[in-house]
Amino acid sequence: MAERENRRGNRRDRDETPEFADRLVAINRVSKTVKGGKRFGFAALVVVGDQKGRVGFGKGKAKEVPEAIRKATEQAKRQMVRVPLKEGRTLHHDINGRHGAGKVVMRTAPEGTGIIAGGPMRAVFEMLGVKDVVSKSIGSQNPYNMIRATIDGLTKEQSPRSVAQRRGKKVADILPKRDEAPAAEAAEA
Repeated sequence: MAERENRRGNRRDRDETPEFADRLVAINRVSKTVKGGKRFGFAALVVVGDQKGRVGFGKGKAKEVPEAIRKATEQAKRQMVRVPLKEGRTLHHDINGRHGAGKVVMRTAPEGTGIIAGGPMRAVFEMLGVKDVVSKSIGSQNPYNMIRATIDGLTKEQSPRSVAQRRGKKVADILPKRDEAPAAEAAEA
């Protein structure tokens, strides 16, 4: 009996992984008019990440706020994506993301820039572990569409290692050489 309880306890500990941080982005109160009056429900939008390159979002609906948040968090953990980060702090290249009328532009940034992003996009970058990024939301201001557009763009990002592997080259062949860049600019002038 004690063994069985111990195994259950371990399984529960494994499911509730403390390495994930979560951020509540939006709560929406919705009402349904019925014969006796109005019934209220809540919809929650949550972003979950390990702050080391994995992020996911989820939405949950329930009659009570804590239950809606719990459902959203569980869905977010199931839908996590891995994003390659440059030096563990920024994006490898500029990206455009889109979902419906929501468009986002994300640009890599030098160290010390910080997260320049608004609302829901900021939550995604913080949970992802990005330290330096410049981004702009164009079009829809709906938090659901903004997060979906951000995740869409982040899934398009590719690291130099993956590009080199796909092309059958070395990473050094893919990246621009630092000595050649100033020489090329001097030759043009």
